[in-house]
Amino acid sequence: MAEAEPGFQLIRGGRVLADAAQRRAEPADILVENGVIRALGPGLAAPEGARLVEAGGFLLHPGLINAHTHGHGGLARGQGDRWTLELLLAAGPWISGGRALADRKLSALIGAAEMVLKGCTAAYDLLLELPLPSRDGFDAAAEAYAEIGMRAVIAPMVADRSLYEAVPGLRDALPADLQAAADRLRLAEGEATLAAIAEVLKHWRWAGKDIRLAVAPTIPQHCTDAFLCGCARLARAHGVPLHSHVGESKVQAVTGLARYGTTLVGHLAALGLLGPDFTVAHGVWLDADDLARLRDSGAAVAHNPGSNLRLGNGVFPLRRALDLGVTVGIGTDGVTSSDHQNMYAAMRGAAALSSLFGPDPGQWVSAAEAYRAATLGSARALGFGEIGALAPGLKADIVFLDLTAPNWIPHNWTVNQLVHAEDGTGLRHVMIGGRFVVRDGRLLTVDLARLAREAETARERLESATAEMRALFARLAPVVAAFCPALAAAPYPQRRYLCD
Repeated sequence: MAEAEPGFQLIRGGRVLADAAQRRAEPADILVENGVIRALGPGLAAPEGARLVEAGGFLLHPGLINAHTHGHGGLARGQGDRWTLELLLAAGPWISGGRALADRKLSALIGAAEMVLKGCTAAYDLLLELPLPSRDGFDAAAEAYAEIGMRAVIAPMVADRSLYEAVPGLRDALPADLQAAADRLRLAEGEATLAAIAEVLKHWRWAGKDIRLAVAPTIPQHCTDAFLCGCARLARAHGVPLHSHVGESKVQAVTGLARYGTTLVGHLAALGLLGPDFTVAHGVWLDADDLARLRDSGAAVAHNPGSNLRLGNGVFPLRRALDLGVTVGIGTDGVTSSDHQNMYAAMRGAAALSSLFGPDPGQWVSAAEAYRAATLGSARALGFGEIGALAPGLKADIVFLDLTAPNWIPHNWTVNQLVHAEDGTGLRHVMIGGRFVVRDGRLLTVDLARLAREAETARERLESATAEMRALFARLAPVVAAFCPALAAAPYPQRRYLCD
């Protein structure tokens, strides 16, 4: 867990990114008490007994916050190339199958370790556990975040329809033997899944340790309306948020409109799911009315630029969302869909991709806007009001970047270089709640060499254990790869591809 460092600390002499509007972050001291920032400014006096942290030569910025990832994917990094979202979903029984309890923790550890070593101090993690979410499985993931020292919101990612039931006509497009195989991939009944989630919620023991729960009905079409409403009832009864992939791919947008007679956001609004506790993941194919509904309900969007590109889902209209006043956070998505957990790269992608909507640079997303989305916007999506900035009263989640690293030579414009030049190689220290979890580029909380050995052992075992599912995917993939793009070729009111 994010354990606060007890007592006073005075972080002295660093350049502190406290105001994104400043061209160059100014030197300032930060006084921290019991993991919380108490004062910020030049020449602060050290209380008696305070520990001094010399920060001269460093840029200090608040920990970046990952608004959307999937910790269960850590052991499946690099498994696919030229995958659409639907191909990735079809590969799920292979790349996420065969997992023992130890694998669940190991997978989450891999992702959390990468995040913190690349300046991320909190994450919203949608975890898949088959056949059902379990107390042990989610405790294992929480233990991973606790060992790393990160803050997290973790959510059972659930559904009661398989891909082959959710995409109209896909099952019928399969030959008879593959139809039978697809039928065997059906998920547990909705009531059983809801009961399993309720057990996790009821017995959660990490609530006061900044590792919180949420509920994630994965994709609206993959859930019956009764199941979606059941997830919402559970979440609201336990006071936890909701998170769902909405309008991520054009397949989702087209089939949602055909099934519901309205957009996916319109359907969720009619079911009563939208609210300040709701986060839409991706939202690539949302229209202006959808975005206005999210704004009016207080819901947020988790924008995942790297994954949207990697899976060929199109470009989210970030400029339009910000102009409408929607809360937008930035995420990496999981390593099976974006290959890394680097929030610096995610910020850079969010800013750069906005230029694809037109030649007027005044309509592009600025570096400051991308930075605010990856900090304060993501904090709001997670429901953590006490992180996302360096200011009195907020928690001391602080990243130290070396100003002698090449990314900062010369240091002309702090936020611009943070978004467009920094890639994680300038990172030297990370503090969460005033406690160092990374020092001199080395993770202090978990042995990375041991983690790599354990991951390689698990990889070898899982390669054998999932061989049958991999072979099945190889047979299913050509049908999915042909059928779903043909479905997505149908006209849709929004344009999110350069070729539209």
